[in-house]
Parts: sequence; C-alpha cells; structure tokens
Amino acid sequence: MTAQRVLFIGGTGTISASCVADAVRAGHDVTVLNRGSGRRDLPDGVREIVGNVRDAESLRAAIGNAEFDVVAEFLAFTTDHVSLDLDTFDGRIGQYIFISSASAYDKPPRSVPITESTPLRNPFWRYSRDKIACEDLLVEAYRDRGFPVTIVRPSHTYDKGLFPNMGGWTDIARMRAGKPVVIHGDGTSLWTLTHSRDFAVGFTGLLGNPLAIGEAYTITGDHAPSWNQIYRWLADAAGVEHPDFVHIASETIAVFAPEEGPGLLGDKAHTALFDNSKIKRLVPAFGTTTGFDKGAREILEHHDADPDRQKADADLDAAFDRMVAHARSAG
Repeated sequence: MTAQRVLFIGGTGTISASCVADAVRAGHDVTVLNRGSGRRDLPDGVREIVGNVRDAESLRAAIGNAEFDVVAEFLAFTTDHVSLDLDTFDGRIGQYIFISSASAYDKPPRSVPITESTPLRNPFWRYSRDKIACEDLLVEAYRDRGFPVTIVRPSHTYDKGLFPNMGGWTDIARMRAGKPVVIHGDGTSLWTLTHSRDFAVGFTGLLGNPLAIGEAYTITGDHAPSWNQIYRWLADAAGVEHPDFVHIASETIAVFAPEEGPGLLGDKAHTALFDNSKIKRLVPAFGTTTGFDKGAREILEHHDADPDRQKADADLDAAFDRMVAHARSAG
C-alpha cells in the first residue's frame, strides 16, 4: 500500500506507541501530536509536535497547514473531544481512525464470540458509554457528509509496562510477601489479552485502506486464558511457586474498592471471546504471536529492572486485606 502521511494524536501510550513503531516500519510518514510528556520514547524519524488536544486554538496552531492522509485518534474519550476533531479535520483528511473500546459491546454478553454486529450497550461503565456516544457522532458524520471514519475496538491490550491484573504491581508485591491475592469471581471466566505488538499489525493494515472507510473493526486476537491462568503466569514470572489466591465475587470487590467496580462489572467479570474474522480478511498478517505466558515474563523483567516502576497502591493493598478478612470470616 502507498505510504501515508499519518498523524497520531497520542502516540506514546500502551497501544499507540506500538502502532507508531509499526507504522514507521511499514514505511509511513509519521507525526505524533501530544503534550510532549509521553511515557514512551518515539522511534527515529517520527516528527513530534506539541499541543493541547483539548484546546481548539492550541490544536490548530500545532497542526498549522500540515497535510495528513490519516489521523489516528487515541486520546478522544467524550463527544466533546470528537466534536473538536470533526471541526478541525473535516474536509482535509482521507481517513480518521477512532480508537473505541470492546467494552462498548453489550454487557453482559448474551452470546460469544462477540462480533462487530454485537449491539453496543454497557449500563455499568461510563467510560464505555462515552465511547459509544463518540461512535454514534462519528457514524452520523459519515452518513450525513461522508466523513471518512474507521472505528477500531481493542479489548485488553498490554505491553511490558502494563499489568492486566486488578492490582498491578500491588498483586506482585503481595505474592512475593506471601500475602493472599484477590481474583474476581471464581477465576474461570475467559479473558482475551492482546499484546500491543500484535494489535499494531492489524491497526497498521487499516492505514489509508479505502475498504476500511465507514467500517468498524474488532482487533483483539484469539488468546483468551482464564483469569486463574493469567494470575498463575504472573506468579510464575514473579518467581512465586505457591501463591495464595482468594476468589471474591466482583460485586463484593466493588463494595470494598468502589473504583474497581465499573471496570469489573462492566467488563472483566464476563467471559470475553471475539471473532476477528473481519480484520483478518482485510489484514491477513494479523494474528496472535505473543501469549500471556511470554507477556507476563516481559512485564516482570521490565518492572524488576527498575525499582521506580515497582509502585504498590497502599489504599488498594489495604482494601484487599479487608476483602480477604471478610471472605474468610464468612467462609
């Protein structure tokens, strides 16, 4: 495919950093727009422009008269964010790729695997409802005036810097200290995990592809271990042979740690299996190459290499202690 001039809004996050790197490898001309305080380094050859993507004047001043074939939006979470993009880019680009979320699909799912035709509805999580509203606005713009949108719905995508488990490093610290680690539900529900390297292959295949205009794509891969297996792989990578796992209902966890409730009840508590046939038809190279057995080792090696990355959450740690005490007293 012809090289594209691509503007990434974001570009240094868990998903977007891998997409930037893969787009560069594919030969595209890549520019990244953000506040200049990114979490990950950019590859050689990427231009970086600094601006406030939440402020219309700052956004337009940063872009100026630059021309792009594709804008990839990784930082839009509300209709206000999307409306600003529509005002800024309508009529001057060939494709706008919006990163939505697979958590927007009907929860709890009535059937699996989930496909692009599964209804969008999540009564539990505001984040997901906001993404749905963004999609609605973009689809309306496509239907009314041909705004060239492509919608992408990733599920749980990670890299070496991001833990997929509820407690993150806090769980690792608890395992290594011999303390019980909480797993939601009975741990047997299946959860799709996608390494950002794999996601990026599917994403890059959409850049400048005319067949993707007006379409939505699930990009998740086919790797769906149980939560028990996910935690077991983390324990193995952490060098913990006999972790003490305690299973607690998601609804109970939401009581003891309310900030965890929406993401559990509106997403992780349910088995999530996806049909990736649509993206595979368009991008045959897409597939799962990194399972979480390997991914867990990458995460632990990355965090163990730098004590500054080993940040436990004291409040969540205390909440886990209360949950376990409650569960064991009730049992």
